[in-house]
Amino acid sequence: MKAELINPFLESARIVIEQVANIRPSTGQLGIKDVKFVENYIWIQIGMTGQMQGDIVFGLHESVALKVVSAMMGGFMITEMDDMSKSAISELGNMISGNASTMLFNQGVRVDITPPKLLHSASLAGFDAKRALTIPLIMEGIGELDIQVLIA
Repeated sequence: MKAELINPFLESARIVIEQVANIRPSTGQLGIKDVKFVENYIWIQIGMTGQMQGDIVFGLHESVALKVVSAMMGGFMITEMDDMSKSAISELGNMISGNASTMLFNQGVRVDITPPKLLHSASLAGFDAKRALTIPLIMEGIGELDIQVLIA
């Protein structure tokens, strides 16, 4: 697994989060870890096809997701993950992945992405533990968004 595979997603996430939530995230430590779905987390899974096969999974604690959605809504306080909140956080993952796929295309890597799949419970994930290249984005005053790349 090549570390440069995560760079377009990292750069895209920084740009998109800054645009839609007016937050400038910083980068945590790059690493390889087992992906484990835990309760009280929101998982946004985006499939990749083409020259890169696999999944990109964005993970964030539900309380962080609520803060991000609140920021996306211009500061209007969101207190529950209702349909609107789920749609907004899914769209965030979609925007990050779409922008990253454009960056990859500009580097000569042709990929397509699948629509986002929101996983709100570890038991519903239906996802086997896998090793992933992972990097957290730290959003000051909000929390972390983990970017996990599972590419074959």
